[in-house]
Amino acid sequence: MVRPPADPDRVARIMLSWHSLDLVSCTILQTLWAGYGHICAITARAFTDEAAGNLSKLCGVESGAAGTTYPLILKLISPPRESAGEDEGHLRKMLSYQVEQCFYSDVVPLLDGIAVAKCLASTRSMGGQEGQEELRGLMATIMIDLRPKFPIPGGKRSVLDRSQVHGALDWLASFHSCSRGLLPGSLDEYVLPPLEEISRRRANKESGCGLWLNGGYTYLATRRKEYASLAQDTDSEWSESMCRAAEGMSWSVAEMAALFLTPCGRSTESYIHGDVKSENLFTTISGDEVAFFDFQYVGRGLGVCDLAKLFTCSVPLYMLTDADEPLPRQLAMCDGERRLLEHYLSSLLRDDKSDLYEWDTFQRHWETALVDWCRFQASWGFWGHTEWLKARVRSILDDQKWRDWLYQNISGRDWMMLKCLERSSS
Repeated sequence: MVRPPADPDRVARIMLSWHSLDLVSCTILQTLWAGYGHICAITARAFTDEAAGNLSKLCGVESGAAGTTYPLILKLISPPRESAGEDEGHLRKMLSYQVEQCFYSDVVPLLDGIAVAKCLASTRSMGGQEGQEELRGLMATIMIDLRPKFPIPGGKRSVLDRSQVHGALDWLASFHSCSRGLLPGSLDEYVLPPLEEISRRRANKESGCGLWLNGGYTYLATRRKEYASLAQDTDSEWSESMCRAAEGMSWSVAEMAALFLTPCGRSTESYIHGDVKSENLFTTISGDEVAFFDFQYVGRGLGVCDLAKLFTCSVPLYMLTDADEPLPRQLAMCDGERRLLEHYLSSLLRDDKSDLYEWDTFQRHWETALVDWCRFQASWGFWGHTEWLKARVRSILDDQKWRDWLYQNISGRDWMMLKCLERSSS
């Protein structure tokens, strides 16, 4: 099979022509992870007044006339290899790009008032458009460039300032609240973990065509190999505390935490971003408003899972702890951490206009998300506020009340759901 051409300029010209737009410039901003494609900044010019009006509305700017130019972003997926067989990492990437296209084309138009790039054109729905044969086999999305309004990048593996942290919490609260009302009625409509989804498609069964059933990329159902390695690593403290079966149980604490976080239709579930970190957001100059991007791992889940990664990777340590002194081996929730969680919860409940969460329940969900996030880092490699995360999770694991709560809250669940945790690591 001959791979279709993947020249960004040509792809952009074809897709812009569907909306009476011409390409003025196309500049590659970055190469996607592992060489799977490119993100490009493009400038488009409207042929007609109607085209200018439509694009102005999409961009949220004053309506222009024929000849007006607009800044846009092209995300072009062109994998570096024809096939990777059953390689889970490759399958995860390819499905994630399909999920992202679905998010931008189907979900974003319903997210009223939330700062997220709107989609202009997508190869997901070419529908007989001119040039579609030339684009067959590629995935490409053209969306609005957020940078004119949100010009400050979050930064690569850096911490945000206080205003930016609060802006990120407000965005997440609004996104979680708004998306809760958009969830499909059936869990069957979601995309399953990579190997399960591919197996379902090859069996000619109706496949998931929406977002991920389980948002994010770190959940245990897709990380069994890393988990098995951690369980065998006797030099790691987390092998004992996370992976050994709890007394009187067939399942470890890590497996029980993963089971609790597995989406099952609870009222507290929403869509989650799935990869919340400073590298995936832009802010206004003042920093009090943010806009997230990179929605490859958007799917169903509990909002606290987004917070766990944000706090560990992008929130300044001084906002989480109460002193500049070295962190103790175990660390209970400090006032700074509590204030951030209360800020998020207050915004969530205000946007949701409900009594969705009481603090005690929310706190237990948060603690479970931290444990699950630490399990992934322990098996993959720690980064971010490593010592803070470890100290917090040691404290949680040592809390018998949390352990009792966790067991009580999974004992009534459908134990058949544990099937998703039993995928062979061989």
